[in-house]
Amino acid sequence: MESASVLTCETIPENVDLDKIKSTAQQYFRSGDFYCSEAVVKTIKDAFQIPLPDAVISAASGFPVGMGGAGCTCGAVTGGVLSLGLVFGRTMPKDRKVDKVMTLSRELHDIFKKRHKCLCCRTLNRFMIMGSSRQMKQCIAFTGEMAEETARIIIRELNKLK
Repeated sequence: MESASVLTCETIPENVDLDKIKSTAQQYFRSGDFYCSEAVVKTIKDAFQIPLPDAVISAASGFPVGMGGAGCTCGAVTGGVLSLGLVFGRTMPKDRKVDKVMTLSRELHDIFKKRHKCLCCRTLNRFMIMGSSRQMKQCIAFTGEMAEETARIIIRELNKLK
């Protein structure tokens, strides 16, 4: 049995603007309203009008600073992966939709890795003081970048269904 998607090509809002998605996610992080992973999920959820409660944003709350401060995978990337799961993931046992979301998640991973050489928060922020303006500027940029790339993937995949 296949689970229903929360979005279809017919439900993509007309006004999805990649630049606005990027700047909105960056502003959520910059203002301190949300951390990286939360900012990406919140921005994608709102931009695509995903019909799920805001509580889904809380699923991203443990990922900032590389998994709860452990310095592992970049929270902006994990926020993007969570967002892809919200749109393309499965809710039914053994649903093969998982294959698609895994492929798309790998694509997002590879985009980030190609641009920044790694996904490890600790390595990305090496030689920076956490919370410094230099570190914040970098993480704000990563947050916007991953929100934009996640949105680009969602739009492309939903348009394939037309």
